[in-house]
Amino acid sequence: MVSGLGLLLATGCAGSSLQDSLQADPQLQDRPVFSNEAPETAAEPEPDPTADPTAADETSPSDNTADAPRPGTTAQLDQVPDDLRPYVQNWLALGLVQQSVERPNNSSSSATTPDFQPNQPITRGDFAQWLLAANNKFYQDTPAKRIRPGTSSATPAFQDVPSSHRHFAAIQGLAEAGIIPSAKTGNATAVNFRPDAPLTRETLVLWKVPLDTRAALPTANAEAVNTAWGFQDTAQVEPLALRAVLADHQNGDFANIRRTFGYTTLFQPQKGVTQAEAAAALWRFGNQTEGISAADLLGRPSTQSGSPESANPTNPL
Repeated sequence: MVSGLGLLLATGCAGSSLQDSLQADPQLQDRPVFSNEAPETAAEPEPDPTADPTAADETSPSDNTADAPRPGTTAQLDQVPDDLRPYVQNWLALGLVQQSVERPNNSSSSATTPDFQPNQPITRGDFAQWLLAANNKFYQDTPAKRIRPGTSSATPAFQDVPSSHRHFAAIQGLAEAGIIPSAKTGNATAVNFRPDAPLTRETLVLWKVPLDTRAALPTANAEAVNTAWGFQDTAQVEPLALRAVLADHQNGDFANIRRTFGYTTLFQPQKGVTQAEAAAALWRFGNQTEGISAADLLGRPSTQSGSPESANPTNPL
């Protein structure tokens, strides 16, 4: 769970060091997915003086007062980097973190551990939970774009995520939808998911971008990615993730990499992702021209919830 990340930092995953937990993901080292061949409250955000109030979508969150975190959220917004704070504030206002950290009844430490720790790494399991919950929240009125959670009767896609695992429904659902590489997408080495390992930057992009493009990822190589992004460390990106990194560049100012990590000439593909960065990545779903953001959801009149019109934000997908 997100609240267990302090322990994770001290001990790593399953007794290994944190450095070992950030080893190259075996899920990224086999046949590509998403191809045509393979199935695959402290501060309010400052308004942007250069923003066009008539724009259909925005690259930064709104400063709507309704965007404040819901009661009970223990996140410390003053600890969030300034550039990420508006995204995090919108994200927390959706209430998805609280929904994603349901704790077992026998957990004795849950009452004293924050639900959201912005500068701590997020685990792969927690991000999978956030990703599915966010996608289904953003497209709550568009069944064709929702992802069905896995059912307890399904054969587990990963050996280390049995049906009893707290994130099984999300991880299984994403695997069955072909979003997370697994044996189902032809990745023979992806037998373990490693839910408690820190999420890396390249894995975040690999899982998130297909839900933005809703299309097969482009063919890519290190040269093409280097030309697009100018990263000095492109050679360190796993081949499977290269395609998602290239596709993300095609989203222009709405690219997850730009929103989440800012301007950089070093992608650092194996670097761990913080919870604040994960929230920023999930703040918007969509391509360069059409999308929906957390600010869009928060700005919808409550009377429209569940109506056909609520499926059409300012710039509907």
